[in-house]
Amino acid sequence: MQILKKVLWVLFILPVVLGGVFGCGYVFYLWEEADTDLKKVVDYKPDLTTQILDTKGRLIANIYDKEFRIYAHFNEIPPRMVEALLAVEDTLFFEHNGVNLDAIMRAFIKNLRNQKYAEGGSTLTQQLVKNMLLTRAKTLDRKLKEMVLALKLERMLTKEQILERYFNQTFFGHGFYGIKTAALGYFKKPLALLSLKEIAMLVSLPRAPSFYDPTRRLEFSLARANSIIKRMYDLGWIGDREMDAALNEVPQVYHTTTTQNVAPYVADEVVRTLGFLPDLKTGGYTIKLYVDLDYQKFARDSLRLGYQNMLKQLRENEDSTLNGAMVVTDTKSGHILALVGGVDHNRSSFNRATQAKRQLGSAVKPFIYQIAFDNGLSSASLIPDVARSFNNRNGATPKQRHWQPRNYNRKVNGLVTLKSALTHSLNLATINLVDYVGFDTIYRDLSSFGFEDLPKNMSIALGSFSISPLEASMQYSLFSNYGNIVEPTLIESITDSRGHEKPLKLITPKSVLSPSKAFLTLAVLQNVVEKGTGRKAQVPGLEVAGKTGTSNNDVDAWFCGFSPSLQTIVWFGRDDNTGIGRAMTGGMVAAPVFGDFMKKVLKFDPNLKRRFEIPEGVIAQRINGETFYTIKGTALPSQSQGNTPLLF
Repeated sequence: MQILKKVLWVLFILPVVLGGVFGCGYVFYLWEEADTDLKKVVDYKPDLTTQILDTKGRLIANIYDKEFRIYAHFNEIPPRMVEALLAVEDTLFFEHNGVNLDAIMRAFIKNLRNQKYAEGGSTLTQQLVKNMLLTRAKTLDRKLKEMVLALKLERMLTKEQILERYFNQTFFGHGFYGIKTAALGYFKKPLALLSLKEIAMLVSLPRAPSFYDPTRRLEFSLARANSIIKRMYDLGWIGDREMDAALNEVPQVYHTTTTQNVAPYVADEVVRTLGFLPDLKTGGYTIKLYVDLDYQKFARDSLRLGYQNMLKQLRENEDSTLNGAMVVTDTKSGHILALVGGVDHNRSSFNRATQAKRQLGSAVKPFIYQIAFDNGLSSASLIPDVARSFNNRNGATPKQRHWQPRNYNRKVNGLVTLKSALTHSLNLATINLVDYVGFDTIYRDLSSFGFEDLPKNMSIALGSFSISPLEASMQYSLFSNYGNIVEPTLIESITDSRGHEKPLKLITPKSVLSPSKAFLTLAVLQNVVEKGTGRKAQVPGLEVAGKTGTSNNDVDAWFCGFSPSLQTIVWFGRDDNTGIGRAMTGGMVAAPVFGDFMKKVLKFDPNLKRRFEIPEGVIAQRINGETFYTIKGTALPSQSQGNTPLLF
């Protein structure tokens, strides 16, 4: 008998005792180690999506790294949302301590009956620690860890904090992490505006996100939601009327993308500009821009229309190397209201508005004439529009060493006023003007205006240097902003996930000229649009000023123009830097885009300022039936008396 007892002890009792001891020791070990493991849950800092908004608070784009998540604090989550979740996942959530033994026993019996793992009996707390800390392996060890972690987590967080983490951490399918993200993605609604049916459809997703995805299997999603609603009714959490209304509702479901990017060139520029923020795509920032999505659409549509018209004239297809860009700013503040970096972001994400450096061509001429006005000449002064030859000893080839410029139409016009020379963009008159004022003076003052990398030869008179459309926008603010150069700014504010606003660099205008001096050129630029190369930019009922630009061999086509309140830079060219095509000048292809855009804007906002202000101290004088402006106290030459100085 004694021998039998010893055998039983060795075979049965000792293993059970040792197993119990080791089991208790292992559980104690897990309990002690739980603090370290649970730190990720307690100090919950999930990756959050950064949202880019336009100046009116409308979504431009979501940017994120791996998980598209918009955070919802517990006070944002509707009570019905909590009830629906508990009805389907964990009815006794507010009563248990992290583990529901009754549910575990029911699941154990069900698994035995089915002879397979069919149900886990996990509470929401267990589900949270499993999703955040553990694998999905269906093992006893993983289940034991899950239970221990859940029990200890309930001692570290309140029930509301656990629910908040669950609702934000959970994957709801379609790339959506978190309940707020899913509500906006599937229904385009904030949480507070969701119906009971929509709530039920959302809480049904975590179990099988793909299967119950309402954008793919709406009938299954509705059926699952109905079962949840009936469960809520059985629990007494809703009444007959609310249940019937919910069961009969079929919500509208949207098939939205996670980025929802409606202005990709703008979003790309934001990412480039804020690249210094290491958590830009995970920090949950709200970035508000000065961009107005209405203006952005008008600009994109106008640029696209101009592009299509060019393709027709050139008899090319959509695969053409032809492309374009557009920058719209407020004339006073420099705020960027629209930015289009190409005709099709899907074909090319290269942002030609900010990254491309292209020859400015004749669009540089207003700055040269401004320098001439600053040095004592007037728009009524005469200049010879005759051919000249220039020697450049540094030229690599005979052609480069001997430069003989000509007008676009190959003609010469003799003596012309500076107003006429700029209005009709006469190359020869402009080069003679540079020679008269002095190349060193022109070079120095162009540099003082902010132009960079200027070649030290006479070709700068025809815009032989390169500049981006965004940089051109800044330079042209000299005229549109009456003598003040202002850097175009895209970002209005940056707010982090805690609601703290980050300080931004303050952009202040650079005063270069008096308003009266700047107006002398502005007035001529109005004439460019009324009677010169920019006639296709005209907008009925709106005063417009601007300058066309075409680089050598029709490689670049520009129109840089402005109204009293808006400035718009339009550029067209080929990505391979070859010529656009014969007669594809700035006046023919870029100016019409400006005009079309401004007409759209004026129809949208008819209260835009329509007339330019004439600064104090500027006077008008009629000479030979034509109006010329000068600053009070400065005499205009009288052509009728024949004493106008000739410039050679």
